[in-house]
Amino acid sequence: METKIREILAAQGKLTVDPYTLGVHDDLFAVGLTSHASVNVMLALEDEFDIEFPDEALKRATFSSIQSMAEVVGKLVDEAA
Repeated sequence: METKIREILAAQGKLTVDPYTLGVHDDLFAVGLTSHASVNVMLALEDEFDIEFPDEALKRATFSSIQSMAEVVGKLVDEAA
């Protein structure tokens, strides 16, 4: 899942660094992720994993790191199964 998230970040995140060089806990907003880009990342994650982010997950903390996205996406995938 982390690899797919990195692919989506590379395509949609508009980061100032290569997402493949980041640690899973690195702050994505510190490396250029904007709120607009985070929406694009969210939409791409929804398409890729066939999920829908609930309102309570639509917060900065969800998209602040690869790990936080992986945790939320993992839970949503499990719930959808």
